[in-house]
Amino acid sequence: DVQLVESGGGSVQAGGSLRLSCAVSAATYIPSCMAWFRQTPGTEREAIAGFDSAGSTYWDDSVEARFTISRDNNKNTLYLQMSRLKLEDTATYYCAARSRGPCSVVRGLYNYWGQGTQVTVS
Repeated sequence: DVQLVESGGGSVQAGGSLRLSCAVSAATYIPSCMAWFRQTPGTEREAIAGFDSAGSTYWDDSVEARFTISRDNNKNTLYLQMSRLKLEDTATYYCAARSRGPCSVVRGLYNYWGQGTQVTVS
């Protein structure tokens, strides 16, 4: 069974940095796209950035200059380096994997989801 295991969340002061990781538990499962979403209470889960064969895509303009998505295919792990964090970045962050097809903001296209990791900026 495929699992996405997230780590790296926590509490940080505004202006600080965090790096999130998302490891695919099954070595034989190579998703075509891996992406990061985030969600705050009472809102929908929204796409931040994705990484597929075309490279990286940032869907949230507010993070493009501050966050960097990357993927280590050897480790089958997705990363999100977050810098210059703001109060409004506080959210639960989820990674997602899509088995076939390019990255998309459409949540229903993703086959697997991580458990979520909390990021709190104060």
